[in-house]
This record gives sequence, C-alpha cells and structure tokens, in this order.
Amino acid sequence: NARSETRTDDNEATTETTPGPANVTPLRRAPQQVNEMQEILTVHPRQYKDAKEIAGAFRDEIPVIINLSQMTDSDARRLIDFAAGLTQGLNGKIERVTTKVYLLSPESVTVSGSRESEHDTDSSVFNH
Repeated sequence: NARSETRTDDNEATTETTPGPANVTPLRRAPQQVNEMQEILTVHPRQYKDAKEIAGAFRDEIPVIINLSQMTDSDARRLIDFAAGLTQGLNGKIERVTTKVYLLSPESVTVSGSRESEHDTDSSVFNH
C-alpha cells in the first residue's frame, strides 16, 4: 500500500492510502530436481572389515545392497549394527529386503513399495 499526503486550503494534512500490489503466494511449488541415480552397489561381505567399502559408497550417496549370506552370524550382526549407525548418521535408511539382504538408501534416494518399517534391524535374520 502506498501512502500520500495532501494539503487542503486550511493547511490540514490528509493522508490517503492507495492500494498497492498484494503479497501473493504461488499455488505451485517449483519442480523438485530429480536425482538421477546411476549406480547401486551390491556387496557380498565376507568379514566385518568389508564395511569400509560400504561406508565409502554410502557417503558418496550411492545406494548399497548388502548380502550377508557369506558372513558368520556374529560378523553379520556387527555389520548391520555398523550400517544402521551409518544410515542414521547420514540421514539415510536401512531396510531388510530378505533374511540376509539389506538395502541402505541415502537421503537423496526414495524407495517405494517397502513392506517393512524403516530402520528395521530385526535380529531374527541371525536365527538359523
């Protein structure tokens, strides 16, 4: 709104308010940029020390599929605990795909069609 002051013959000031442009909020949001995912890393770790490769890829925002079928139960449990901390620390997600397979997805990646709740690290995967 614009204000203007006018003087009358009696030297009195009168103030007039003229409508200006209203504050308008657009109804449409700007289009979100789609992150073009070009790589998914699949890892078949044999030992806990293989976590370094998983962490490096995940830090680079590459989704990682971890197949634990070649690990001992104790190392697999340690690796999943590590992966859960990694995803939590970098705002990602960890999801169990099958009994021995987990998906680590970075914050920039959306996974649809999930049957399990996010951050499911059910230890029943180790009961064989």
